Amino acid sequence: MNGIGALLAQRIRRDRPQVAMWTIGTALLAFFAYVGVAESYGTTQDRTSLLAAAVANPVILLFRGLPSGADEGAFITFLILPWLCLLAAFMSSFLAVRHTRGDEEARRAEMLAATPASRFAPVVATIIHGTLSNVLLAVFVAVGFIAAGLGPTGSILAGAATGSVGFVFLGVGLGASQLFRTSRAANAVSVWTLLALFLAAGIGNALGTPSDDLQRIDSSALTWLSPFGWAENTRPFAENNALPLALAAAVALTLIAGAVLAQSARDLGESFIAERAGRVEASGALSTPIALAWRLSRGAVVGWAVGGLVVGALSTSLASIVAEVGSTNPTVEAMLEQIAGAGNIEQGTVTIFFTMLGVLAACAAVQTVCRARQEESQGTAEMLLATPVHRVRWLAGYLLIGFVAIVAVVGAGAIGAALGIGGQAVNGEGGDFALMRDVAVVGGGQIAAASVFLVVTALIFVALPRATIALGWTLVLLGMVLGLFGPLFGFPAWLTDLSPVGIAPLIEGDTVDARGLWWLLGATTVGAVGSLGLMRRRELATGG
Repeated sequence: MNGIGALLAQRIRRDRPQVAMWTIGTALLAFFAYVGVAESYGTTQDRTSLLAAAVANPVILLFRGLPSGADEGAFITFLILPWLCLLAAFMSSFLAVRHTRGDEEARRAEMLAATPASRFAPVVATIIHGTLSNVLLAVFVAVGFIAAGLGPTGSILAGAATGSVGFVFLGVGLGASQLFRTSRAANAVSVWTLLALFLAAGIGNALGTPSDDLQRIDSSALTWLSPFGWAENTRPFAENNALPLALAAAVALTLIAGAVLAQSARDLGESFIAERAGRVEASGALSTPIALAWRLSRGAVVGWAVGGLVVGALSTSLASIVAEVGSTNPTVEAMLEQIAGAGNIEQGTVTIFFTMLGVLAACAAVQTVCRARQEESQGTAEMLLATPVHRVRWLAGYLLIGFVAIVAVVGAGAIGAALGIGGQAVNGEGGDFALMRDVAVVGGGQIAAASVFLVVTALIFVALPRATIALGWTLVLLGMVLGLFGPLFGFPAWLTDLSPVGIAPLIEGDTVDARGLWWLLGATTVGAVGSLGLMRRRELATGG
């Protein structure tokens, strides 16, 4: 097939900064996981105690890996392997959509089709590019663990397990790109598939069979439906079982083969799931740029808000369960304090879940700004701005809808938290009210934190429009890693403080700790004013 080599070289050159950030960042997370565990859980007794608490409390297993023993390497992979796989999955699905459906939307694929290159050249080049990127990621993760002092066999298997999940989601992204006509829809389906399978692995582990000493769990059947579960069942540094990687490879190859066949069965620019036909005449509700931005973004906002509702419900419904375990296990209490700061265990649980909620809100905000970029790159914004609508007003509409999305996600989380409390009394008499006060404070802080991601993405959109989608999502993932895992892994304070979700206000006992609230509000104000001011003079940047 003609043109594959040249196209592959062009894509590798184009994606060098992004792939470097993903691979090096994931490897550094693996390395610092070892450093943090060595400092926080340096003795076998500490690790044994936490594993026993995790096995006894299925809630912890929803957000951790598969317990495989208290040895240092096995314990580290229990804490961090699912999150390494999550980063690989994000990298791969975004890469697949960007170079297939994204290129078709930007009409680069159409120009390529006018050359002697084969019609399969773009998808084959994407497959090779994605595979090489995951191999590189696997190597970097293995090197990160080896550099930390862990054994080479387990390190290589941990890296391979991480890369295998990325390989599967390369196939997921390719398949979604064939099914849907827009990169936005393909990315959304890939992300929701990713989150559903991540949760399935956690639930499957929670439903598994624990060993008598509470140091190990045999996964339930549900875990084996998820590529995250396959990666965890390799059990690096314990059993070192490479067989689940064959299952990941088989599924990935099947998905990729299906995407190639689908590519041959459809016309360029078309999809198997057609877009819904619009009305012949627009309603009066679409008479303003803000209304149009809402119409384009409302489906995604509702989806993120549903996720926020679930997270909020978990935050309070599980608080008493975690508190019961933590009250008899100081290791769990210490872990919660490391992640969430001071305060009682219920407050720490709410803080952790609402920090995750802040990440979801940031995702909703970033996706809204990315929608503005997609409108610009596809040329539809140009038609709108040919009317009396000023470009500053146009961008302001997306910023407003992005903030509405943030409030909707956090507000849904607060409603879920209230539903999660139900009729139970937390912290004794008046505990329900106190916990809802904690929800209000932490939720408000996460609104401020997510707003920073909104305006920073808007600044990227104005200054570096072609990097909007890649940098916007990368910053959210970095913020998640630093905010959620920085304190647990002993990252320097100055590094964890770079994450807006990590310095948001929280409750310590009966006192509100504002922490970095004023910095967050200041950064949001400067970012909003700066992005709108710069937009006044920026030319439109169509194309990818």
